[in-house]
Amino acid sequence: MSLYEIIIISIALAMDAFTIAVACGLCMPEVSKRQTFRLAFHFGLFQALMPLIGWAAGLAVKTLVETYAPWISFILLSFVGGKMIFESFQHDDSCDVKKDPTKGFSLILLSVATSLDALAVGLSFAIMNYPIVMPSVLIGITALTLTAIGIQLGKKFSKASRYSHAAELLGGIVLILIGLKLLFL
Repeated sequence: MSLYEIIIISIALAMDAFTIAVACGLCMPEVSKRQTFRLAFHFGLFQALMPLIGWAAGLAVKTLVETYAPWISFILLSFVGGKMIFESFQHDDSCDVKKDPTKGFSLILLSVATSLDALAVGLSFAIMNYPIVMPSVLIGITALTLTAIGIQLGKKFSKASRYSHAAELLGGIVLILIGLKLLFL
């Protein structure tokens, strides 16, 4: 897999984090540098760790599924991409400004929720015999960066939520296209 493809996957995976960050920026009365750092750091960390966990799990079952690896990768990436596309059409404009989403249990839940798709990608990498360390680091850095940008954009542009839906839609389409490419190699 080329560096270009890994960058595209990283951006596609970070679309969930970007979308949540934009929503947080839109809903929070104030966004401090500390809140931006906390959200970006946690989203980046979880996005970097989940592919490693998925890859380790994939190694455990790899011999059982090697024959079907392209199909499994296609199905996993298509599932994640399809979920992203579906969610891009869900318009939840509600804001809960009473809780700070950059603290406590809310932060952990958001971090896990935005990184589950990276777990599936890590599993796919293991099945396809791709190394994981460099992609995992790149996925984490991309998520960290797009999260920081997203929360600031959300704060600056109260109408930016429609753009986050488009970004999530694009990310889902990209994941499905990469899955198709793996299927037909």
